[in-house]
Amino acid sequence: MLLKILRTLNEAQARWFVAKEAIALGRGGLKFMHELTGMSRPAIMRGMKQLKSRKKLDVSERIRAPGGGRKRIEERDPGLKSALERIMEETTAGDPMSALRWTCKSTTRIAEELTKQGHPISQRSVHRKLCERGYSLQLNVKHKEGTAPKNRDQQFRNINATVKEYFDRGAPVLSVDTKKKELVGEFRNNGRSWRRRGDPRKVNVYDYPSLSAGKAIPYGAYDLQRNEGFVNIGMTHDTAEFAVNSIRQWWNRMGRHHYAGARRLLICADGGGSNGSRNRAWKFYLQHLADTLAIDISVCHYPPGTSKWNKIEHRLFSFISLHWQGEPLVSYETVVKLIGSTTTRKGLRVKAKLDKRKYKKGVKITDEEMEKLNIEYHDVNPQWN
Repeated sequence: MLLKILRTLNEAQARWFVAKEAIALGRGGLKFMHELTGMSRPAIMRGMKQLKSRKKLDVSERIRAPGGGRKRIEERDPGLKSALERIMEETTAGDPMSALRWTCKSTTRIAEELTKQGHPISQRSVHRKLCERGYSLQLNVKHKEGTAPKNRDQQFRNINATVKEYFDRGAPVLSVDTKKKELVGEFRNNGRSWRRRGDPRKVNVYDYPSLSAGKAIPYGAYDLQRNEGFVNIGMTHDTAEFAVNSIRQWWNRMGRHHYAGARRLLICADGGGSNGSRNRAWKFYLQHLADTLAIDISVCHYPPGTSKWNKIEHRLFSFISLHWQGEPLVSYETVVKLIGSTTTRKGLRVKAKLDKRKYKKGVKITDEEMEKLNIEYHDVNPQWN
């Protein structure tokens, strides 16, 4: 209806009408009316200025004759459209001699190249033409997972069935992993936090390890049944011994109180890292833990390339990252307090502890030591279970 009304108005009347609607819409009205009617922003802004002024509107304002005014750039340069399309179709798989193959296709750079080709155009006009043709600035999207193991789905079904079995028996099920290592000190932490205007927290310009008090290595154990997490914060290295000791700390501080009398424990872990499926030391230290606690410990590893499906990633670590965003991790005490105070509306509770033990890298487990371990491999995907 609005566009039908516009067709009956002359240039000045249309400008005032559109400007009036833009003012009535409030914030964002200018953009909305520009996109709806195709009238230029300067014209709408001119109309808004005239309506807001105390001067009487000049109804005798000179009106351009039909077809008057500056012609659109595509009318003055018919070859511009095809030239712009060629540039936008050029990718790293295109012509190796293409002028823009190895450069960022910014609107300024595209305008410069079109001008060199004999199509003078401004950066703003390039931006307008790209929007008209359905282009927009977009981020890369992580979508391609690569080649997946043939028995990937079978392993997921096996994990789900095993977890359900443990749930039905009231036995504990842990999801474990190591969170990203963090430098401890006056370093920038992504995100924003509320502070008085003009008083941002000042931190180091450079993230040099030499400026830090050390590194924090959070190893988490997430209890799937109770929606509770325990994070052991190491100070040296992310080793298999550190990973198993973190599980031991969870049991001593939380597990034995909630699962008194439990005779079995299920651990769901990634396939690599300190708790990897091929890590001999991981199996060696788990045997020691099983002997100490006098319980059976079963481990189900997620297939390669599927760590994002590990429950601890989106049920614990993601909330820790949100909780401390914008807060510099200035000390180990800060790391412990921020992790330990992480909660959610669905009842997540987290405990954190600083582990001051020194863990050595490169510990070798001999064939003789491996033969003494009491390991039973499952019939389904024994390499992961």
